[in-house]
Amino acid sequence: MKALFLEDTKVFKMKDIPMIKDQNKVTIKVKTMGICGSDISAYKGVLPLGTLPRVLGHEIAGEIVSVPENTKGLKVGDKVAVEPYQYCGECYPCSIGRTNSCENMRVIGVHENGGYMEYINHDLHLVHKVPSDMSLINAAMIEPLTISMQAVDRAIVKKGEYVVITGAGTIGLLAAVYVKYLGATPIVVDPAIKRLEIAKKLGIEYVFDPVKEDVVEEISKITNKKMAEVVVEASGAVPAVRSAIDYVSYTGRISLVGYPKTEVLLPTFLITKKELDIRGARNCVKKFPEAIQLIYEGKIKIEPIITNVIDFEEMPEYFQKISENPNDYLKVIAQMD
Repeated sequence: MKALFLEDTKVFKMKDIPMIKDQNKVTIKVKTMGICGSDISAYKGVLPLGTLPRVLGHEIAGEIVSVPENTKGLKVGDKVAVEPYQYCGECYPCSIGRTNSCENMRVIGVHENGGYMEYINHDLHLVHKVPSDMSLINAAMIEPLTISMQAVDRAIVKKGEYVVITGAGTIGLLAAVYVKYLGATPIVVDPAIKRLEIAKKLGIEYVFDPVKEDVVEEISKITNKKMAEVVVEASGAVPAVRSAIDYVSYTGRISLVGYPKTEVLLPTFLITKKELDIRGARNCVKKFPEAIQLIYEGKIKIEPIITNVIDFEEMPEYFQKISENPNDYLKVIAQMD
């Protein structure tokens, strides 16, 4: 089978490797795969996790070609989405149901080979059936949506609240749409004008460029000087992490899902003064079934976020394009016959 290996920084090589079925796992014919920001980081050599050479790819959907006996109702021919976070089930986080923060976490496409190949074997409990008439292009958006849902839910967003989302990449925009679905009001902040325009297409009323606009003043106007009850930081940009403390209300909540490349200096006296709750958000816990239904039923609008659908063989070309011009792309999804 064909497999696309990242051999070294910015060096891809397509290889023919044996396709081996594992009788204890689900064998899946990969049909669609998303390019994630972490994949781009690995391509550029700035992802601190994993080793090379590596087959990247963790946003995967496809069809079952082999499956062990199971009680999940999974059978050959089913369309499925893959949950890529393999947890140990034994460490402290796993023991309290926080498997997304497993101390021994292994993510396919990061710690071991992922989905940029024709077939994968994956653990039965991490394979989720999707409706037979669901587009597998849309199914590749399930995993990114679960990340956004986790980030929003970590902040315990309530109906009627204002939620600032810093970063209008795929995760930030999906978080904004999910916030709106929950009955709260999203406010998207990003310096990339093209991404703010996509936010508007998604029905987000309030969008701001922090370079050209006084975002604190704008949020104050919208919230009648209260500021936002919640901030979801989805960019990983140091200024955005710092600004979250200014955007959030007294007794507000901040959810950090973006990964800064360096340490961030924060005014902890303001965290104390405002009595803020600050939480990290990583991966997801038990979000896949809900995410599948939200996309399938059209309750979460995703089409404007998918900027390109390409062929599998075009992936090296698009990795270079995205790396050089990141603001021209949001979600790029590759497909295989």
